[in-house]
Amino acid sequence: MAPSAPRRSRRIPDATVARLPLYHRILVELAGQHTETVSSERLAELAGVNAAKVRKDLSYLGSYGTRGVGYEVEYILFKIAQELGLTHKWPVVIAGAGNLGRALANYAGFGDRGFPIVAIVDTDPDIIGTEICGVEVTHLDDLTRTDDVEPTIGIVATPAKVAQAVVDRLVEAGVSAILNFAPALVTVPDNVPLRKVDLALELQILSFYQARRVGGFGSESVPPAP
Repeated sequence: MAPSAPRRSRRIPDATVARLPLYHRILVELAGQHTETVSSERLAELAGVNAAKVRKDLSYLGSYGTRGVGYEVEYILFKIAQELGLTHKWPVVIAGAGNLGRALANYAGFGDRGFPIVAIVDTDPDIIGTEICGVEVTHLDDLTRTDDVEPTIGIVATPAKVAQAVVDRLVEAGVSAILNFAPALVTVPDNVPLRKVDLALELQILSFYQARRVGGFGSESVPPAP
């Protein structure tokens, strides 16, 4: 049985939730530098937001800082980790053992941050039975029949055409949250959180700024022929 998430006394807006991991990363770095306190202004500067937004975000955690002193780094770091569920380990299964799946499995940062890779699944008979970072690749169908692992989070790193079928199988196996790297729109039950990582979309956003930096295509320019 997967550990339950910490209870919240008030609903935290999605925009705040999206910023908490950024604050957490900054605070980890500050703690590593033996910084004891940080002001909302300094935290805002490092996070690329305004200080009022930082204070509002952290107020949802019940932490308001001390006037003239700021926030105690270790304490607010713990509060954010607790709210994000990082005080637990969340077992992860990677679906898709191709180049992207292998790269994700080889990233040591997941385990270090409380997301151990406990299973890697695929349907290619040439891949099944091989090992990636000490984890044997098993068949996707076997995930529903194993008692050895109970993955909580599923990472989908498959071709687009099979992404929905893989997501459906992961949900059937008891996976309760999905991170989708596949270049496809997928649907999940209402009680299963879904996040999508679209690298092409991110590159297109960078292209927008790059084009303006070098004086490229603007809103009134004629687009290039396909």
